Amino acid sequence: MLKRVRNALGTSHADETRLAEYESIPRDYLASSDLDREARLNLFIERLHDYGAAVHRCSQAEIAVTVAHVLETHGKEGLLIPRGLPSTWLPAGYFFTSEEGLDYPQMDASEGVLTGCAAAIALTGTILIRHSAETGSRALTLIPDYHLCVVQAEQVVHTVPEGIRLLETFGAAPVTTISGPSATSDIEMTRIKGVHGPRTLEVILVENH
Repeated sequence: MLKRVRNALGTSHADETRLAEYESIPRDYLASSDLDREARLNLFIERLHDYGAAVHRCSQAEIAVTVAHVLETHGKEGLLIPRGLPSTWLPAGYFFTSEEGLDYPQMDASEGVLTGCAAAIALTGTILIRHSAETGSRALTLIPDYHLCVVQAEQVVHTVPEGIRLLETFGAAPVTTISGPSATSDIEMTRIKGVHGPRTLEVILVENH
């Protein structure tokens, strides 16, 4: 709509000035990776630890075993999952319930959620959730109090510009960005967890070498 308004008004001198100013902004920031694969993954893990998120490293064949280990450690009997989550990620002996047909109170009452992701940014420790069959609805990643997220090593880029360029390939699908467990601080700087999303985030980092 705004584009149609601008087209109707035509290009003004002020518009040309703003465009020239925008084009003149220095862009000498780091736009692509200067780290090798292992350094990039280590930086991602370091950032996640800074946020208070636990990280478990495993191979592709060990995802289900790692999920079982995490659930056993926390005494959980099962998690909610998106309808398109790979069945090979799910260990036997636990309950995994598809989000389909669940309302918000049911999600809130669950023991947590297991999802994949679309990408991750090492420099900021940010996970990008492109809401699809494998990652589920936005509500699924925001309402449950616990989130276990599987991140493939090849999904991890180094810089924010690289992550933004990936976002451009996602089309119009909604995207949620997660940088550690949800937390906020009030005017008195009292830190409260779980206000805008899960209070607990754990990551399974999958390496295929």
